Formats: sequence, structure tokens, C-alpha cells
Amino acid sequence: MLAATCLFALSFYASPATAQSGSGNDQPQVQAPEKPFDPSSVEPTSLHTPAKADVKHDTPGLTIKPGKMLHTDVDVALVNVTVTDPYNRLVTGLEPDNFRVFEDNTEQEVLTFSSEDVPISIGVIFDLSGSMSNKIAKAREAAVQFFKTANPADEFFMVSFNERAELTSTFTNSVEDLQNRMMATSARGRTALLDAIYLGLSEMRGAHNAKRALLILSDGGDNHSRYNESDIKRLVREADTQLYAIGIFDPLGNRARTPEELNGPSLLTDVTDMTGGRVFSVEKLEDLPDIATKIGMELRNQYVLGYHPSNKAHDARWRKIKIKLRAPKGLPPLSVYNKTGYYAPSH
Repeated sequence: MLAATCLFALSFYASPATAQSGSGNDQPQVQAPEKPFDPSSVEPTSLHTPAKADVKHDTPGLTIKPGKMLHTDVDVALVNVTVTDPYNRLVTGLEPDNFRVFEDNTEQEVLTFSSEDVPISIGVIFDLSGSMSNKIAKAREAAVQFFKTANPADEFFMVSFNERAELTSTFTNSVEDLQNRMMATSARGRTALLDAIYLGLSEMRGAHNAKRALLILSDGGDNHSRYNESDIKRLVREADTQLYAIGIFDPLGNRARTPEELNGPSLLTDVTDMTGGRVFSVEKLEDLPDIATKIGMELRNQYVLGYHPSNKAHDARWRKIKIKLRAPKGLPPLSVYNKTGYYAPSH
């Protein structure tokens, strides 16, 4: 999505690339020396990687102190980027020259770069259908752990759903209020997951922060929505919101036999991938809180790349985005997650 008024918290200092873990059962550290990841203390370190001469770098740098607002009257495309190592740990401390941005296969010049933790508007989409009855306690615990990663300036709302989606709480800064509302719920009925995502994206239009995300806690599948998959995918592409999901999936042989429920995992994967988010599948219910914490930390440790699209046409067409890394020497192969594109403005 193009932003006419944008929040930039720019960080152009040199800092070492560091792989971090948000879960207690990660593999051993890849790099040494490196202390274990502490979610409460993320400290990037310095990385010096010479830039190749295939992108212009003659535009004067713009440095804004963290937390300051920059208002612009030009079109800027902003892309949130997550980088992980082979053990699925976050990689922080990369610099602008480590990233290459392509729009419709044409390389773009990265003009703004941020790795600051900024306030987020977050919607939690909470599954209360009957199939969640034996999982609801751990799902509540996971949501509480996710809320604990919040910053004071964050705001939250909650949508709960079974056979119908309902706005349980409008935007609030009170995590305690959300927790109390969750405790008053019970699991029953069918599953209107797509309707819940629609309601969540609609509520997100009233967000006060530029960075926005939905967290879906569900065992997947949909068997009672008015909206169909195509409707939701179109809406997700139009919304400037990242979607994450914790998929509490039953073993394949134990799932209901309707096509919708069998396809639950792939549905969540499709809608999250196109936004730069991810699905975290849960095999053991006791892992739920750790995974929720991991997602919270991922949202806090993303890079934001900004560029002026070289295609100036306001034609409302879909523009594909691809991010490539100039991997620093000494690091293992890295994975990149970002939204797959955006719709150009229509006028």
C-alpha cells in the first residue's frame, strides 16, 4: 500500500547482525560468541557490508530521531521485512545495503530504512468454536503471553467467533480488560473464520498506528461464513495489515471430513503469506504461550524499507514486491518474509 503520510523512525547506524530466538526449544546458536536470546533485551551489533554498484546511492540520507513523526506529501511504498536464520531465529542488525527491493521485477532505490520498535495496532481473532473446547485454556494463555510483549503505545481489539463473528472489544490500551473479556468466553458452535477475518480488517480501519497486524488463534477451517475465500484474499491484499496465525491443528486423520476443515491449514497459510506474516503450527498445546511470545517479538524486530515506486501510474493495478538479500559474509542462508505486493492508487 502507498502511504501519503508515513511514520519513519530511521536507523542508519552500523550494527552487528544477530540471530535471536523467541522460543525456549530452539536449536543451539549458529554464531559464536552469542548470548541466548532475551526477549526483553534486543541489542543489534555491527555489520559492515560493502554495497554493490547496481543501485543508486546518491540520494542524501535522511535521519530522524526514533519516535519522531515525518509527514510527506509524496507517494512512498513501505514494506515490513522479517529475516530469519535456518533455525527460525530472528536476524537483527542488518543495514540498508543488505536489502534489494524489486517491484514487478524492476529494482527500486531504498530511500528510507528503519529497524525501530514502533507502536502497533493489533487485532486478535480468537476461535471459540466447539472444536476448540479442549484447547481454549491454552489458547487464552497464549493470548495473554502475546499481550505481555506489548508496548505502552500499542492498542488492541479482539474479535471472537464461532458460528458468527463478534467484536468482543474495540480498540483499547488496557491489556487487563482484554484478558477479563477472554475469561468470560466459552467454546461452542461452528466456525465462521472468514467472517472473523473480515470483521477484524474492517475494525482495523479505525487504527491510530501506522503499523498494523492481526493475530489469529484457531484450529483452522471454516464451515459457517458468509464471505468466501476469494472475498477475504482480495480484502487482505487491499489492507495494509500483516496477518499472523497460530494454527492449533488436529492430526490429519482426526479432522472433520468437510473440505473446508481439511483445507484449514492451507487457508491460514495463504492469507498470512501474502501479508508478510506466517502461520505457526502447534503440535503440543503447552507450546502455545512460547509461540505467541515469538510472534510478538517478531513484530518488534522487523525492518521497514521505503521507496518511491519507479512506476508512477495510478492505475489500481497489482504490483508484485520481491525482497532479496545481499547476505553478509559469514552468515548462513537467510529467509525473508514480506508482503507479496500492493494495489497502486487509482487516482
